[in-house]
Amino acid sequence: MRLFPCDRFPLELPEGHRFPLDKYRQLRLRLEDEARAGAALKFIEPHAATDEELLRVHDRGYVGRVMAGTLSPAEVRRIGFPWSASLVSRSLRSTGAAIDAAAAALEDGMAASLAGGTHHAGSDWGEGYCVFNDTAVAAREMQARGDVGRVVILDLDVHQGNGTAQIFASDASVCTVSVHGERNFPLRKHPGDLDIGLDDGADDDTYLAAVDAAIDGALGGRPADLLLYIAGADPYEGDRLGRLCVSRAGLLDRDRRVLGAARSAGVPVGIVCGGGYCTDIGSIVEIHAGTMLLAAAMLAGDR
Repeated sequence: MRLFPCDRFPLELPEGHRFPLDKYRQLRLRLEDEARAGAALKFIEPHAATDEELLRVHDRGYVGRVMAGTLSPAEVRRIGFPWSASLVSRSLRSTGAAIDAAAAALEDGMAASLAGGTHHAGSDWGEGYCVFNDTAVAAREMQARGDVGRVVILDLDVHQGNGTAQIFASDASVCTVSVHGERNFPLRKHPGDLDIGLDDGADDDTYLAAVDAAIDGALGGRPADLLLYIAGADPYEGDRLGRLCVSRAGLLDRDRRVLGAARSAGVPVGIVCGGGYCTDIGSIVEIHAGTMLLAAAMLAGDR
């Protein structure tokens, strides 16, 4: 399975910043170990998203301010990262990784970005550590290439993808489905096509029932040409921002249900990582690695 890491394009953050940036490097290293042990994984450097790709989703003025470093202080605070040239470079590569993963999935059946899930970025804003909306840009790019018609974005990060929902609010060609913590960030949620909000403390059984309903909403109706899956690690019971009580086994079962349903429906899957904010970065890495290894095993089993 083709994987697109972008951790070799470092993001400079102030000392003590709470975003666990090193999880991406550790995830790549973890999966490289698996590849050396025989896992069918191929690592490919993603391209940097182009202006043409970004502008299918994002406002020209916003993109220009990001590139030039002229975002207002309020815009920078909303994003949560200080502006730097490295922020621009990393954001372009992360968005490019989602595009590349979507294109590879259409060829192979499954592929993944080892970053991304930047679902809080809207058409003319960034928010919550999200500069550009990677799955939205990937969906639009695949449509522009003529490779797909209808795309489903299945968002299983613990936070609702308000930016994704806003971008596609009036577009029936992209279906947005989310399972998230109802009282968690963002407090003001933009409605998507199907939103399933969970109470704080939801356990495996409650969470997986919601996932089943989301899968049915995503794949049980109109045919889809591509599923973009945001496989967040932050519903995990040990996540400091998640507020749910889902076990590692529950999250792997979630992935098995999503990927199995897509394979049964014949829908290619492009995976992006989504959030994960454990103090113990190793736990985040193991959750994301489990997703990728399961996908690779499923894909290898089809061949």
